This record gives sequence, structure tokens and C-alpha cells, in this order.
Amino acid sequence: MNKAMLPGMMLALVLPMLSLADDVGAQERPLLETVGVSQIETDPDQAQVTVAVVIKADKAADAKKQADKAVTAFIERLQQAGVSKDHINSANLNLQPQYVYPERGGEPQLSGYQASRTVTLELALEQLNPVLDKALQEGINSVRQISLKSSHEAALRKQARDAAIKDAQQKAQDLAAGFGAKLDGIWSIRYFDQTPVPMLSVSRKEMMDSAENQSYQYGKVTFSDRVEVSYKLKD
Repeated sequence: MNKAMLPGMMLALVLPMLSLADDVGAQERPLLETVGVSQIETDPDQAQVTVAVVIKADKAADAKKQADKAVTAFIERLQQAGVSKDHINSANLNLQPQYVYPERGGEPQLSGYQASRTVTLELALEQLNPVLDKALQEGINSVRQISLKSSHEAALRKQARDAAIKDAQQKAQDLAAGFGAKLDGIWSIRYFDQTPVPMLSVSRKEMMDSAENQSYQYGKVTFSDRVEVSYKLKD
């Protein structure tokens, strides 16, 4: 046997034994397990919007040309409205042939081409309704996604995390005191970031309604967090 392999083999044998010893220790030692949770709500002040233009034409070149024209005009109006070019992404193009399928079988017949281009942009929430109006005026005919955001996201995430930690600590102290026990440090911590991103779904009809009466009502952005903590108890 190669002597150079011995240290690795010994380590491979020892590590499972150490893990088993930790598990046995956890079973023998009295533990108090708590879950700290938090939820913070705030008004959104930013939005990330993905809109699309879908064009059908007899020729692929014509479909692409019309889609490009609509996107170019839309981007020009966005920049005129003060949306930075750095916050606009319009690189992708999807071009697909369209077929008609006979009812009684037979070969499908080419009926034309469909070109679609999407534009994703980040903007202040107060600009959202005007942007949707401009999208309609330039032939944009689909809203794929609207994500509501807060410009203070990093600070709010930390605030939610700190609140979850304090919640776990307070629960542990209250439970230990209630049962006449004393905490003896932390045994383990399990943490997973789970903050959701609020989404809006907007139809073409809603886009048109917005252009007429500016009727969108926005909800809150919620930052939630959770931490699981196991405390050791004094014997």
C-alpha cells in the first residue's frame, strides 16, 4: 500500500466518527431549539419592468423590422423622459416561423413569421404609469413582468435579519426562564435568506386603463427573515 495514501485514509475514517460523536453529544446534552422570525413592510419606490412587442408579418425581415422600429422609438421616448440608458436592456430578439395546421391532417403550411423583442428597465415608481403609456403609444403590446422594489433594500434586509435574531434570542430567554432552566451558549445556527420579491401581472387592458385614469394601486414590499438556533442548557 502506498504510504502517501495512509493519512488521507485515516482522515476519511476519523471524520465520520467525529460527526457521529457530535450527533451523540447533541442527543445527550439538553438543548433548547428556537425559531426567530421577522417581517418588515415598506412602500416601494422603484420598479423593474419587462415589456415586449410582438409582431406578425408575412416575411421574417418585415417582422423584425417592425419590432426593431417599435423598440427603438420606445427607448428614445424613455431617454427623453429621463430614464438612463444604463437602466435599459433591449438586446434580445426572438424570430419564429408560424404555421397553419389543416384540420384533416396533411402538411402544415407556413403562414408568416413572428418577431418579439423585450425591453427590461429599472425606474422610479413614479415613472411607471407614464412609461406604460409610452409603451402603448409606440406599439409595445405586452407587459411580461413588474417587480416592485425599495431603494433601501440592503438596509431593510439587515433590519429584518437583526429582528429575526432578536426574536430567537428573546424566545430562548423566555422559554428557559419559564421552565426554570439557564442558557449555556449556542449549539448551532441555521439560516437561509428568504426575502421574496413582490410581482405585478399586468394585461394589455390594464395598460390601456392606466393610460386613461392612472389607476394602479401598489401594495407593500415585504422583507421577511428566519433563523433557527439551538441553545445549550446548563445541566
